[in-house]
Amino acid sequence: MEFAKKVFSGPRNVLFFLFLSFVTLSGCDRLATLPHIPKTTPETWLKTHPHINVSLGSFEFIFMEPTSTFFVYFLGFLGVGVGLYLLRIRENHKSRLWWGIALVLWGIQAILGGTAYQALSYELKCAGKEICSYISWVEIYYYLVSIAGINAMVIGVAHSSAGSKLKKALTVYAAINTVVYSALCLTGALIPGRFLVSFELIVLFTTPSYLILFIINAIRYQQLREKMDLALMITWLSLGVIMAAYYLFWGLGYAKKLWDRGIWFNENDVLHIGLIFWMIYIAVGVAKKIKDLNTAADFTIVSWETKTSR
Repeated sequence: MEFAKKVFSGPRNVLFFLFLSFVTLSGCDRLATLPHIPKTTPETWLKTHPHINVSLGSFEFIFMEPTSTFFVYFLGFLGVGVGLYLLRIRENHKSRLWWGIALVLWGIQAILGGTAYQALSYELKCAGKEICSYISWVEIYYYLVSIAGINAMVIGVAHSSAGSKLKKALTVYAAINTVVYSALCLTGALIPGRFLVSFELIVLFTTPSYLILFIINAIRYQQLREKMDLALMITWLSLGVIMAAYYLFWGLGYAKKLWDRGIWFNENDVLHIGLIFWMIYIAVGVAKKIKDLNTAADFTIVSWETKTSR
């Protein structure tokens, strides 16, 4: 626990941890031995995804899913911009500081994800291979940045919406969640192990965080009717709606139906377009409402803590 606190004790440590992971693991290629499921040849990959051949002098590569890449890169740069905006208006609010860090990381992870899953997916997973790989190192970096960004958001809410004891608990939770997931993910990348580098695992680590944040802001809004808590409740609810739309679009197989008609628009596009509007809402409707908690205006959880400590 003490190690987790040190790793996540400040923004510089978070960035150093991610940078160290990137530098020390670059060049490892055992991850490429995990085959894509279902097994897919490079030829099949190209037939089932829109792509264009790009030639820059002697440098040639295959650029995948141009429209999807546009959406996710737009989301990435927007996220970085909103995060920098929060850092610029943070004043003395630690909550805005951590929200700013969180959204910058969200932006970076979107760019990494867009590179791994869309733009360079063929080059990273299929080029020069008989069977395409399940995952690439760029996706591992995507996961590591994602978990750090989400838990930075948890710390941001801890500073804006939790009393002293709960704030400490949330900070420790965020630290442990980040360190444990990162350790499992990196272990899975080095062994390699499919489940440890799967999307399902990161969902298991992130879903409780969103539920915790929603519950905290729901309790505060029910008792104090603060505009900040209402704005944050809408933030978590809208994120849930976006994720539900993603899974619904995927589950009903709309992407394949559209692609059969020559139209490329899949569940990832639904997700990224939804998140673009989500980011805009945070910038316009949430950012300036975020402020550090005035302990004099604490709420029920803090009162309960006080009573139980007597």
